[in-house]
Amino acid sequence: MHIPPPRTPADGQSRSVATDVPGPPAYWRVDDDPASDLGGSFGGPSAAGSVVEPGPPHAGEGHDLAAHRPGQAAAEVAAELRAAAPVGSFLARLFGLHTRERAWRVGAAGERITARYLRRLTDPWWARLAGQVPRWHVLHAVPIGTRGADIDHVVLGPAGVVTVNTKHHPGATVWVGDRVVMVNGTATSYARKAFAEAARAARLLTAAAGGEPVPVRPVIAVVGARVTGRRQTRDGVLVVPAQQLSRALRRGHRTLSDQRVHELYAVARRSETWRG
Repeated sequence: MHIPPPRTPADGQSRSVATDVPGPPAYWRVDDDPASDLGGSFGGPSAAGSVVEPGPPHAGEGHDLAAHRPGQAAAEVAAELRAAAPVGSFLARLFGLHTRERAWRVGAAGERITARYLRRLTDPWWARLAGQVPRWHVLHAVPIGTRGADIDHVVLGPAGVVTVNTKHHPGATVWVGDRVVMVNGTATSYARKAFAEAARAARLLTAAAGGEPVPVRPVIAVVGARVTGRRQTRDGVLVVPAQQLSRALRRGHRTLSDQRVHELYAVARRSETWRG
């Protein structure tokens, strides 16, 4: 999300990050053609018909994050700001003024747009037609830590685990360089914080899954803006228009079996997994 403070800005300004955790490996395969995504397709029907969809967490395991709606955290902050200043919020919206309420509201809208594109992974037509368990899962608005921060989207599938940070910049131009992402010529900390967010998610998932390493890759999904420059930073942060996100993930190299995906999803959907 593109959101400034008050509580948890979209670029992760207030998110605490474990500095002793190595960052995710840069192993996206990217062609020179900007219209291409990643090499190696794993988007067809699952051959593992015996995989059972994991159920909700048991009692004592926290609440089920699968019930979270996309953009939920940002929308709640926007609602709080409107409730605190209803007249001012109405006038600002009427005259198109840029306020904190607007920033959170626009951020929530961006997350909902990204979520609709991710349904191409989690609810594909062939799975519905064949009555098969989807091979991909996504969690939205995942609260992390104890300071009100959240991860916009956590995606789990054959190509691994991915944290997706949505950036909603209507009408802007986003340029991706070796180490920085710029919006309309202004440098941001998006790439650095997306990288740190994935590293923190990897640490928490690894601990909750019993200690077996769980690599997590960082992605920035851009909504409403033109994306130019590189497809990923030198550290492996993939930056794509939201409408290309599902295709990019689906065509990634397989790193997880279907059974492992479902095991990790059962861990990831427990709120207690993300409290560290």
